[in-house]
Amino acid sequence: MAEQDGRLATEGPAIILVEPQLGENIGMVARAMANFGLSELRLVNPRDGWPNEKARAAASRADHVIDATTLHDTTADAVADLNFVFATTARARDGFKPVRSPVEAGRALRLRGGDGQRTGILFGREKFGLSNEEVSLADEIVTFPVNPAFSSLNIAQAVLLMSYEWMKSGLEDETATAFAGPEMTPARKETLESFLGHLENALEARGYFRPPEKKPKMAANLRSVLTRPGFSDTEIKLLRGVLSSLDYFSPAEPRGSGYPERKARADRATGRDVNPEDETGHG
Repeated sequence: MAEQDGRLATEGPAIILVEPQLGENIGMVARAMANFGLSELRLVNPRDGWPNEKARAAASRADHVIDATTLHDTTADAVADLNFVFATTARARDGFKPVRSPVEAGRALRLRGGDGQRTGILFGREKFGLSNEEVSLADEIVTFPVNPAFSSLNIAQAVLLMSYEWMKSGLEDETATAFAGPEMTPARKETLESFLGHLENALEARGYFRPPEKKPKMAANLRSVLTRPGFSDTEIKLLRGVLSSLDYFSPAEPRGSGYPERKARADRATGRDVNPEDETGHG
């Protein structure tokens, strides 16, 4: 989401790519940044030059990031105006720098930014990452909990992970979602019991409980399974409709345009005016 509350998000750490190769990778980085509210992209000696139309195409309308991208001759120049910098790496480095997880790093960047500090995250080359000299320019290291047998991340994936952790650190509730499913109130027990009785009768008629002496245990198991979800009235109505269809129709007497003829005759004989859609729950 390139916009938040109708405005382009402009806060957050600068993303610094050291000697990126493919324009498509730069574009996907810009898209990942825009998804999570980051907008400041800095490039150190991109191989294919800048501006790059392939990067713009891959950015998928994250044009505000592409248009504001700045070029730098050296990594030192790219971080010169920043107060605090993380370096990303997948392997252990010599030195004495603290190593943080993405969650810790996201929170640290949020706190430092809130204090007015300018922050950034260094990302290395697609093939071999950052050199030790470049890592030495950072204050701390951030590394990802990846499979050690396959630890290489695409540069856009790495930026996406850090951008996500930065945005998540600013939520009042880190488990919050952009939207929620419907709140379903469980049906009353008498409604559920009526459905279970209907189901038991339907299964009994079809010879499900075999041998007969095992019926109590089998019925109890069914109840255990079907009482666990906490079905709502609407869901039970749907399930009752399924059972009603099984009761009313069979392969020998397909539904066609309505009830089997014998059911229709029975309804007329008793004076009932039944709407099949109401009875089966398909309406």
